[in-house]
Amino acid sequence: MGKKIKKIGVMTSGGDAPGMNAAIRAVVRACSYYNIECVGIYRGYQGLIEGDFKTLSARHVSNIINRGGTILKSARSKEFRTSEGRAKAYKEIQKAKIDALVLIGGDGTFTGGMIFNKEYNFPCIGIPGTIDNDIFGTNYTIGYDTALNTVVEVVDKIRDTASSHNRLFFVEVMGRDAGFIALNAGVGAGAEEILIPEEDLGLDRLLEALKRSKRSGKSSSIVIVSEGDKIGKSVFELADYVEENLPQYEVRVSVLGHMQRGGSPSCFDRVLASRLGVRAVELLLDGKTNLMVGIVNNIIDTTELEKAVKGHHKINKELLRVSDIMSI
Repeated sequence: MGKKIKKIGVMTSGGDAPGMNAAIRAVVRACSYYNIECVGIYRGYQGLIEGDFKTLSARHVSNIINRGGTILKSARSKEFRTSEGRAKAYKEIQKAKIDALVLIGGDGTFTGGMIFNKEYNFPCIGIPGTIDNDIFGTNYTIGYDTALNTVVEVVDKIRDTASSHNRLFFVEVMGRDAGFIALNAGVGAGAEEILIPEEDLGLDRLLEALKRSKRSGKSSSIVIVSEGDKIGKSVFELADYVEENLPQYEVRVSVLGHMQRGGSPSCFDRVLASRLGVRAVELLLDGKTNLMVGIVNNIIDTTELEKAVKGHHKINKELLRVSDIMSI
């Protein structure tokens, strides 16, 4: 058991995700409940190095559960990747008398916390906040459900115009290394084809599937493309390729981009963030460190930060099968 924890720092790092504010609120209010001081660290690891801190009370986090983004801001920090940068951060932490950290973010955030813990034996607990849902040790990451709903809503709108003009739309969604958004939103929005990094559909099969759609009487089609799909062409090159080989299709491209990160978090993300935030504080008070809190089969669970970073969260193959059947 380490020294008694009297002050906890909380920060958000990496790409923002809807629900991060709800997680910040949960950490701050759990600290307040257990009579511990809470310090907000602004701009992620860069703010940690620069001592950009502010004491947060329960009232400071009123009316933020419904807001997207992060009130603590987020930033990439090259300096924290150096031992000199981390030494500066540790100095600032000591000066502010912070005893432990709650880190809200993804792989990069957890890697930073892991290294910091190893070098300074400093207690760190991670909360998974990323729309990509690509963190091992949790069924869902904060922000994923909201991003899914955003994509489905937009694709529904795109389908209106696709069917009005008998067009084929390629819709690119986020997911450089993971196809969770593309696969689930594709099934939810009734996409004809879904291209994801985990499965190489191949150009021939894509063309064959689109020909089949045409033969079956479909006048318009939607193909959801994860930005890291394995075919190896950009979404624009894909569109050109299909237009050359299937001239009967009029092809359009929509890249959804950063709109997927924004917006008010869904109820699911608010509840998840609240549960994970409270547990993160309780773990630190129990003397635990170097863990990530996640949700597995609706039960809050922990995973070592190293496993969370190195492990691989697999997509649900059953959904691929369902998608194939639904696209008939």
